[in-house]
Amino acid sequence: MSTISRRFLLLSSAALAGGVSLSPASAEDLKITIGYQTVVEPSKVPQADGVYESTTKAAIDWRKFDSGADVIAAVASGSVDIGYVGSSPLAAAASRDLPIQTIFIVGLIGESEALVAHNGAGIDKIADLAGKKVAVPFVSTTHYSLLAALKHERVEPRSVEILNLRPPEIAAAWARGDIDAAYVWDPALGQIKTSGKVVLDSSQVAAWGAPTFDAWIVRTDFAEKNPEAVRDFVKVTGAAYAEFLAKPDTWSTSSPQAEKIARITGAKLEEVPQLLKGYVFPTLEEQASDKFLGAGTVEAIEATSAFLKEQGKIDAVLPDYSKYVTAKYATEALASN
Repeated sequence: MSTISRRFLLLSSAALAGGVSLSPASAEDLKITIGYQTVVEPSKVPQADGVYESTTKAAIDWRKFDSGADVIAAVASGSVDIGYVGSSPLAAAASRDLPIQTIFIVGLIGESEALVAHNGAGIDKIADLAGKKVAVPFVSTTHYSLLAALKHERVEPRSVEILNLRPPEIAAAWARGDIDAAYVWDPALGQIKTSGKVVLDSSQVAAWGAPTFDAWIVRTDFAEKNPEAVRDFVKVTGAAYAEFLAKPDTWSTSSPQAEKIARITGAKLEEVPQLLKGYVFPTLEEQASDKFLGAGTVEAIEATSAFLKEQGKIDAVLPDYSKYVTAKYATEALASN
């Protein structure tokens, strides 16, 4: 899946662009700060349209982050209430006992994250990374996938010069010729592909036994004080997924959905339909199942944590990760439909 602060705003720029307004009374009731990332996925449409604001009846400050590690830092500081993270930073945060809950599984990561080598770098396979400069956002899903790929192919990580760069920094370093390869997501992924080749993507790493996913998390104290708002956030997100899954082919380059996603994420409009295919998006019904917001995700977080400890990225693995995952809001969102 990959610190920044901005002050509360009464309305996000996305909401203003969509022509959505809140009454003074509702704006005073609740303010939510949401940390999002530029991943191409269906919930960017209601974000652009201001549907989250109108449904939660809250003033939302949408803050863009470049990595899950940055989101976690903002959540830990109390400056973000709901945040978008990958499974690796989620596992690291839970292992450090950050008071958070996973409330929505965005999607299982496949082709949307990939390792790309510079043309002419002499990298055709994982073994060729030895002695090369490879950039990746530390404690991100791509960092986890890179380390998992190195382990699978029996390449010693210390033989690779792994650089900690955020996606915009990766794109800049790539353009300067400072790095040989990078493992990243869009829009940086699309930029570096123009002068590079994909060595492998996260669907292959998943097949090797190290799957990754993205998720929405919430600060536990915020959720306890504002359960209806969290429920409604999950409901809006689930509805966006249902709309996409019902007719994915209609989200074409010429569709308003693709235009809104491109505007929010910075992705190229013509790439949006293909990028949407880079994930496996669970329905709201699936969210509420044991596979996603239950034992399946708990086990995935535990396995990721064990790997991170093995790699020296965290100090310890907890005996139980179940309190960091809840189907409560997905179940309530379904009941309120």
